[in-house]
Amino acid sequence: MSRSSDVNVDSLAEALQSAKVSSSGVSFAGKSLKLDTEEDAKPVIEAINNCPQLEYLNLEGNTLGVDAAKAIAQSLEKHGEFKRALWKDLFTGRMKTEIPKALEFLGAGLVTAGARLTELDLSDNAFGPIGVEGLAALLRSSTCYALQELRLNNNGLGITGGKILASALTDCYNSSKQEGKPLALKVFIAGRNRLENDGAKALSEVFKLIGTLEEVAMPQNGIYHRGITALSEAFRHNTNLQILNLNDNTIGSKGAFSLAKALPTLQKLKEINFGDCLLKTKGALLLANGLDPGHENLEELILGFNEIRTEGGVNLVNAMTNKIKLKSLILDGNQFGTEGAQSIKNKLKEIGKFNTLGSLDDNESEGESDEDENQSDSDHESDNETDDDFLNASKKEPEAEESATNISIEEFMKDPTGKNLILLGSNREELILKTAQPEGVMNAGAYITAIMKVSSLSNNADPEVANISTTIAEKMYEELFVWGKTQKDALVIIQNNILVHLGLIKSEDKKFKPKWKLDGCLNVLKNVCQKNFVPDNAKLMVKCFIERDINNNGEYLQIKKDILSILA
Repeated sequence: MSRSSDVNVDSLAEALQSAKVSSSGVSFAGKSLKLDTEEDAKPVIEAINNCPQLEYLNLEGNTLGVDAAKAIAQSLEKHGEFKRALWKDLFTGRMKTEIPKALEFLGAGLVTAGARLTELDLSDNAFGPIGVEGLAALLRSSTCYALQELRLNNNGLGITGGKILASALTDCYNSSKQEGKPLALKVFIAGRNRLENDGAKALSEVFKLIGTLEEVAMPQNGIYHRGITALSEAFRHNTNLQILNLNDNTIGSKGAFSLAKALPTLQKLKEINFGDCLLKTKGALLLANGLDPGHENLEELILGFNEIRTEGGVNLVNAMTNKIKLKSLILDGNQFGTEGAQSIKNKLKEIGKFNTLGSLDDNESEGESDEDENQSDSDHESDNETDDDFLNASKKEPEAEESATNISIEEFMKDPTGKNLILLGSNREELILKTAQPEGVMNAGAYITAIMKVSSLSNNADPEVANISTTIAEKMYEELFVWGKTQKDALVIIQNNILVHLGLIKSEDKKFKPKWKLDGCLNVLKNVCQKNFVPDNAKLMVKCFIERDINNNGEYLQIKKDILSILA
């Protein structure tokens, strides 16, 4: 046996020794194991076999190949009592073709066991639509008839994946209903998946069928008012809803109208997060009407960064008068101005809820009126009003702009503006990744230049642009580091290039100077530094040079401090 094999066996034995094995389950969370073969999987299999009542298996933060998944699946076949599959961040560095096979094996093992899952967590696995295809068989099976919590956050599902997921859940519901006990899902988490309107519409049909949802979180999905309207109609069928998070989608006043109509049926709501949703004042007024009266269980309302002016803010505060359980009201990042902010504070003191107000440090002055703010309230008077009516009374449909491809990828790379990012069309991620890796060949310097051009838009004032930029840039970083781990000395080259492109060290090319907005680039870096795909030595390098830069350079001080806080 080679020395490298000895090291691998030793590390696996150590992992087995440190694994958490209880009477009800097994956890290898955060062990950073690379499980390629059946031999690699032996510590996990042993722990499973030694657990008399295996109700959960937590493999978060490891990386699982097809052969290892097959072996683990065979050990799961003996555990019909299994309930909770905690498989977050499980496929870092895996080929997209590997993931569906691994999921199929794991799912088949649970089906053979006759297990009845109550929780399935596959968050932070960027498997895309092809991964959902591997997952679909499990979701359609009797193993998921009792599923209560489905967590698919940050999986890159896209519209296609959203539709496949909706189809599988619909089949699961119909089949389980025939057995006399229909699927009663309580928690659905699917943030950062680029579901857009069509994906949201497909899932809304499932939500209508299920009717038992208590928590729905779908932030950062590029959903506009048509998708929001479909979801709102579905929420009416889920009267037990307690937590609703649609943060960083584009609800606007038209989406707010639909949500406001649904709110009176949702009296059990405890937490609402519509931050960064471009509500504006009209949207705030509509939501205030939807929340007043009733909703006495409400504990948290997040409506920050929505371009809401004083009138909207005051009306929202008025709607909080009877909210006896309210603990947190977030209105920061709106446009109240100094006087408006004071009016809001005074009103909260008057109703005895001043202590619920979060910071107003990012409050802006009231801007000039725009078309959206000046629309007639009669646009929203009738309960029978259709989307077409809204369209006739409003500006151009946002997703029509999104779907139009008016520029080439070459034009975007020459002029990486928010407008041009949108004009690339719905397949912008594919175009950018392909251009950054011509003919599939990685050039670290050119690739990192492309990352910077994309990530520079992550702080764009348009939430849609910021969301798209951040999602694509993080995906590019992941592919970069995954590639780097397979090439000799590549990680050192990658680290140096990143530091140069962020202006943290000087380039050997004396003429080189970063031409992109570094605040956006640093914003993405802050998110990336929290990901498991970034090697520890790369994080240490970033930490050292950020610390040095803070001492020499006062620019972007807060975000640099945030990065250091994450890396501490």
